[in-house]
Amino acid sequence: MMTGRTFHLEIVTPKKVLYASEVQSFRVPGYVGSFQILYNHTPLLSLITVGELKIVDADGNDIRFATSGGFVDVKDNTVMLLAETAERADEIDVPRAQVAYDKSKRRLVEKRFETDVERTRLALERARNRLKVASRAGKVPTGSS
Repeated sequence: MMTGRTFHLEIVTPKKVLYASEVQSFRVPGYVGSFQILYNHTPLLSLITVGELKIVDADGNDIRFATSGGFVDVKDNTVMLLAETAERADEIDVPRAQVAYDKSKRRLVEKRFETDVERTRLALERARNRLKVASRAGKVPTGSS
């Protein structure tokens, strides 16, 4: 365990606290690109977008989450990420994510008048992200992008 160079991280959704522990680093998907938070990071409040959360825990292990957005608050070596949704990579239901991806893609191709295009694009982006994060964690081969 690395001593003195860790900070406290909490990942919270409206339903529950998903993660709370000391970590070495935390990478989040910002609107203009991902950024990394380390020990003694300057105070920050930022929106995040659909993407991957990557944690290096106090023991040096990589932990990944898929998120659909939210915001992150950094202050005094404490980081709070409030996410609309977040799912640990090793808990992603890959077949369900693939069905959501295929359904959203099909709806965009069909271009039916009742389709809410923006909502469908967002659903496609979230499903693609879940599959990508699961793949990076070794759960599935890439191929749905």
